[in-house]
Amino acid sequence: MTLRNRRFLLLISIITLIVAGGGLYAWLIVDLPSFHDLRDKAISPTTKIYDRHGRLLYEIIDPHAGKHTPLPLDEIPLYLRQATIATEDANFYTNPGVDLRAILRALIINLRGGEVLSGGSTITQQLARNLLLSPEERVQRTLTRKLRESILAWRLARTYTKDEVLALYLNQAYYGNLAYGVEAAAEAYFGKSASELDLAECALLAGLPQSPATYNPLENPQAARERQAVVLELMVKNGYISEEEARLAREEQLHFAAVPFPIRAPHFVMYVWGLLVRRFGPEELYRGGLEVYTTLDVDMQEAAQSIARRRLAILADRPRRDLPDPNVHNAALVALDPNSGEILAMLGSPNYFDPQIDGAVNCALAPRQPGSSIKPITYAAAFAQGHTPATMILDVPTAFLTREGEPYVPLNYDLTFRGPVLARQALASSYNLPAVKVLDCVGLDKMTALARSLGITTFDDSKRFGLALTLGGGEVRLLELTAAYAAFANGGYKVEPVAIRRIEDRQGSVLYERTPKRGERVLDERVAYLITDILSDDLARMPAFGEGSVLKLSRPAAVKTGTTTDWRDNWTIGYTPPPPSVPPIGGMKGGLGGKEGGLVVGVWAGNADNSPMRHVSGVTGAAPIWHDFMEEVLAARPLAGFVEPEGLVHVEVCALSGQLPNRYCPHRRSELFMAGTEPKETCQMHQLFALDPTTGQLASYDTPPERIVERVYTVLPAEAVEWGRERGMDIGYWILDIGDWILETRNTQHATRNTLIITSPHQGSVYRLDSALPRQAQRIEVAARAGDGVRVAGLTLIVNEEPIASFAALPYRVMWPLEPGEHTIAAVGYDPAGNRLESQPVHITVTN
Repeated sequence: MTLRNRRFLLLISIITLIVAGGGLYAWLIVDLPSFHDLRDKAISPTTKIYDRHGRLLYEIIDPHAGKHTPLPLDEIPLYLRQATIATEDANFYTNPGVDLRAILRALIINLRGGEVLSGGSTITQQLARNLLLSPEERVQRTLTRKLRESILAWRLARTYTKDEVLALYLNQAYYGNLAYGVEAAAEAYFGKSASELDLAECALLAGLPQSPATYNPLENPQAARERQAVVLELMVKNGYISEEEARLAREEQLHFAAVPFPIRAPHFVMYVWGLLVRRFGPEELYRGGLEVYTTLDVDMQEAAQSIARRRLAILADRPRRDLPDPNVHNAALVALDPNSGEILAMLGSPNYFDPQIDGAVNCALAPRQPGSSIKPITYAAAFAQGHTPATMILDVPTAFLTREGEPYVPLNYDLTFRGPVLARQALASSYNLPAVKVLDCVGLDKMTALARSLGITTFDDSKRFGLALTLGGGEVRLLELTAAYAAFANGGYKVEPVAIRRIEDRQGSVLYERTPKRGERVLDERVAYLITDILSDDLARMPAFGEGSVLKLSRPAAVKTGTTTDWRDNWTIGYTPPPPSVPPIGGMKGGLGGKEGGLVVGVWAGNADNSPMRHVSGVTGAAPIWHDFMEEVLAARPLAGFVEPEGLVHVEVCALSGQLPNRYCPHRRSELFMAGTEPKETCQMHQLFALDPTTGQLASYDTPPERIVERVYTVLPAEAVEWGRERGMDIGYWILDIGDWILETRNTQHATRNTLIITSPHQGSVYRLDSALPRQAQRIEVAARAGDGVRVAGLTLIVNEEPIASFAALPYRVMWPLEPGEHTIAAVGYDPAGNRLESQPVHITVTN
């Protein structure tokens, strides 16, 4: 090649490099922002959140000009710095400010035509992206953005020291709950300065920036705890703390609070802000200037707070009146429009800023055990399968086998069994054992599937649960359970809770406006009405709650309570019908407005730290709040009744068997059925028998007519005979000795003679002691009876070969305090002739 040609090629190469360099400069570098005034870049314009009537709830001001307080690095706890580095960028002090492997991965993905995913950025890259790139560019998932971010990060690392970069990051990171920077986060979550944070608190905060909405400890404590454990594990892995320090931090009980600042409905505002973050992404919200119009009614919100505080104060006043201290300090309330799902009130606690009650925790969103308030879903699943409010259920001691092969014997709230009851009374009076029988019949899969279709997200896998689920053995959120009840109120349509009606940008352009629409049908409207009819039946709940209880309003209302067996949670959820003039879906203008339509309200009472209350049930803790709130906010609305849908029929049934009554049934009632499910058979439980009083037996062909006496007796199903015999003449018209004898003579023509029988507890039962409750309050009934035809002159109950009680007459029962261990229970006695009588032993286990 000639010299001239070589010179020409060299010139072309130089020109090509200049053009390529210029192109690269124009592509990535020419418009990169200056980072010398980095702190001036961290400004967020004002966003305002309003209630449904345009009243300001909170103005989210510039975090650096307002509540945001930057701290020098030496005032930020060492644990927080270490936790952040271990979690976000383990090689922070040794890398050049960029993750070269992440950049290479982005190049390969781009060459393959894929989208560049976020994640894997160093602390310096995150700082550059959040403070230097425009809001529009931050959300892009492109190779260009990744490279520009990396160039900025590399420049930052050349300009600022590592400590300066770390301090900038910790002072501008978004920790959720409207908190920018560690000082604001410490105040927002713990009500203290960042310098006062301990290891457990630092680890929790360090886990938040990656996804503040997901790990928000005030809404999802379990997720936050799991994230905290991950951070502590990373700190151990990187040599910052020991395994023992991590264990102690994981076990520490955290107390959440917030430093007071001007805000209305704080829990709701934080909930809305979380929704905005999920919808737009945290980077997009840096634009600020949003006008957010919500569904909340401030008047309802303030009524909820005032009533909750007043009712809790009344409970707290018990000791002064020589009553036991109830130890209940917290309550939450959710009010929804049951048609549109709009949230009209959301009270997460009586005082957001009270650290003594962990007031900043939003108990309307935190998963808690619902007690019996979950039962309507079980019964709805049963009614959907053809069972009816007149289905007879035997409320008698019954053992169910768990997946572990252990017997499970549910007990009613008052430890009393009531024999044959109809489903209406069983649900309205909240009997436990019938609910378990119903779930056993329906199946866990069907019940949890219905719960999920109604909006319960915590029942994700039925295999995690057992039959105790219908008694509250699975956690739910108050907001979701209240929305599930809304489907009963609106005729079976799913309700998605709605908090935001409209969002505008700073120029007034509408970014989002909700169009009211009905959810999908998840329940037959007749099933929904059957649940409503039962929950509004004051007569059916009278056996458990008495006449005119706090559950009864001055207007029609359907309501259910719930109390956990360990006294940690109690609930009341109920709803009222809308006046006929209100359309089925609340309108955005002039329609519902929180003033004219139906209302569904859920209330929870307990303690945010999960400590147990002392004998505070749903009817004494949550129900008075529900009652007072309903009466106050509905006072100006016209009265209305629940409207019965088509396809239901009223049929007279026997009040005991639920079947068509015969001429001997002493008690009857009109019951409601879905057409086609009404009973076809006539009652067999009430029958007329001819007796010979001289022999005490059934009259025979040889019995003179003048000696025959006719009587109506209740013939119990075999499963209930034992229950009936124990109660003798104690319950109304039961003549159980003769009734039982008749059953046996009809089948065998003679009475069988047995020995003594232990009737409580059941063979193989397992009981668990609760350390949170007084030991003397944890007792079970030990009881026995004579075998068929056996006469007893005296009887002694024995536990572990030691007598615990002796009796000369019925009833043979005593309450025995539980003690840990394996126990053998038996009965011995003698008949009038002095012959020894014995029972077969019953073995039980008591665990801590």
